[in-house]
Amino acid sequence: MLSGTVNPQAMSSIKIETAVKEKNRMGECPIWEERENALVYVDINSQKVCRWNSVTNEVYSVSVDARVGSVALRKCGGYVIALGTRFAFLNWETESVTNIVELEQDKPNNRFNDGKVDPKGRFFAGTMAEETEPGVRARRQDGCKVLYQLEKEEQMPDGMCIDTEGKLWVACIDGGRVIRLDPETGKRIQTVMLPASRITSCCFGGKDYSEMYVTSAYDGLDQAALAKEPRAGEIFKITGLGVKGIPQYSYIA
Repeated sequence: MLSGTVNPQAMSSIKIETAVKEKNRMGECPIWEERENALVYVDINSQKVCRWNSVTNEVYSVSVDARVGSVALRKCGGYVIALGTRFAFLNWETESVTNIVELEQDKPNNRFNDGKVDPKGRFFAGTMAEETEPGVRARRQDGCKVLYQLEKEEQMPDGMCIDTEGKLWVACIDGGRVIRLDPETGKRIQTVMLPASRITSCCFGGKDYSEMYVTSAYDGLDQAALAKEPRAGEIFKITGLGVKGIPQYSYIA
């Protein structure tokens, strides 16, 4: 199902399939690694960094000692990760984690969440509050500029990526979709519905960055909801969007 301002010919060419069947409790932060022909991502609640080889279709993972919110490529090889309240390097071959710095030690309910590398090779990650009790988090939303006000059915924004036309793609957690926004006008251009409600993030990848990979989660769904969403937690591949993404930037250190 699709909505938004997109021509019918483009709509008919869109295909959604499962790329990674191995389910994630809270799949997040997908990045495409060209040198490995692989999708790298995290499962926050399982405390794992994962890598799916698109050639062999195998998934490998490295366990870490805290919830890992995000992962990014390093220019020299390996990865930089944000886990718990610290930044660290991950050596994939040795499965070793080297701490860089720990932050916000005065805020025990906080942890790192989404993060990305900017064009200058700097890794940015934001922190968030864990639940203080079921369904309750400390919130602080002041000082933000509103680009787009999500519709009720779109629920909440989560991970994002940008295409070569400068348009923003946003995963809507609990909204079961990714939406394409024009950051200049603040208008929604396109909506792509997915076969799971807890859609967490997205990125472009593949040989020419024309494929979109979308992570999802099954944590937060009760048994009745899981029965209705047998594909919750899978990673989806969308083709036929008619746009391409840009390669991920690498952390310079």
